[in-house]
Amino acid sequence: MTPHPLTWLYVPGDRPPVVAKALAAGADVVVIDLEDAVAPDRKEYARAATAERLADPQPVPVHVRVNSLDSPWAAADLGALAGLPGLSGLRLPNVTGPAEILRVAAATPVPLYALLETALGIERAYAIASAHPALRGIALGEADLRADLGVRADAGLDWPRSRVIVAARAAGLAPPPQSVHPDIRDLDGLAASCAHGRALGFLGRAAIHPRQLPVIERAYLPTPAEIEHAETVVKAAAAQPGAQALPDGRFIDAAVVTTARRTLSLAHRR
Repeated sequence: MTPHPLTWLYVPGDRPPVVAKALAAGADVVVIDLEDAVAPDRKEYARAATAERLADPQPVPVHVRVNSLDSPWAAADLGALAGLPGLSGLRLPNVTGPAEILRVAAATPVPLYALLETALGIERAYAIASAHPALRGIALGEADLRADLGVRADAGLDWPRSRVIVAARAAGLAPPPQSVHPDIRDLDGLAASCAHGRALGFLGRAAIHPRQLPVIERAYLPTPAEIEHAETVVKAAAAQPGAQALPDGRFIDAAVVTTARRTLSLAHRR
């Protein structure tokens, strides 16, 4: 996996030709979905098709979103997928507590990613994020969270978003990616939403169509001005360690240098 994945492309597990196209679409991570995108009467087929696909290594990292752990399909999902050469991670929907992470981690060696989609999951965000070393990331499932909270305006989700970002950082995990933007034609709205997410502290975003990928990547990669400033900061810090003021009056210290190095790492990620 790239050091800083920015795009996570979801694709229905019961549509193998679409999965094949997604693997060539340019996403950093492809997420084969066995949950919301698959009807109940297609669950077994989606699981079998996904296991067949992942029996061999894949050209890009592939995660699978299994069915909710309290569903009748979850055990079969985990049993069919654990240990497959093409599987890079399991995404667990609707996680509400650390016990769910511990249970799955004990049964499979695959890296785990938790989706928090309820008020209870948000309240327990840090406990979930720090539950087990196998857990590599957390993220929001905003559609279900909206329904659970009765949120109407997008701003109503900013507190849960920040809560998850803080919990991930406190647990030593990578910054979470944003949840999907559901309108695949609204690229301007996607770009604006990504800018807001980046300001909050997200890193990258889940997508549901390949046309969303370049918009997400542009939004999350540093701008030329940000790269230039980061290079100036790092160069100044190398020449004179410690707090100082740049010629343009901007003050830099260790925290500013850390941010600059993170910016350059992201800019040079490929």
